[in-house]
Amino acid sequence: MDVMTESKSVDREIEIAARPETIWRMLVDPKQVVRWMGQVANFDLRPGGQYRVEVIPGHVASGKFVEIDPPRRLVYTWGWEEEGSRVPPGTTTVVFELLPRGKTTLLRFKHELPNVEAASSHAHGWDHYFERLAIVASGGDAGVDPWIAGPMK
Repeated sequence: MDVMTESKSVDREIEIAARPETIWRMLVDPKQVVRWMGQVANFDLRPGGQYRVEVIPGHVASGKFVEIDPPRRLVYTWGWEEEGSRVPPGTTTVVFELLPRGKTTLLRFKHELPNVEAASSHAHGWDHYFERLAIVASGGDAGVDPWIAGPMK
């Protein structure tokens, strides 16, 4: 995983040993999403449809789907439902691009955030979940997410 300079966005490029169609399912099928991120996911997969994931106990991310171009590009808004969140639902944008590379896929990711502190915090979370996504998409089992079982580190 290439870690790029942190700013007000989280930018990642990850080579995953899976085809774009497999990774696409991991991003848009609620049953597949919770294999690598979250406890419960509910999606209305259409432009303007609801995106909602209970990531860890008491922390729900939600937003709306903006662009759905299978299996190439997925864009949705994102934010935390907790009262007083510095990143409320729908206030940031998440972009996934899947580029085939033979037997692998390059996942390009960008999450625009309001400030450097939010980007740093979210980078830690996305890095944790991208490791799990790469395992699951390539046919492995990421196991129980330790962040669900206990405090985030």
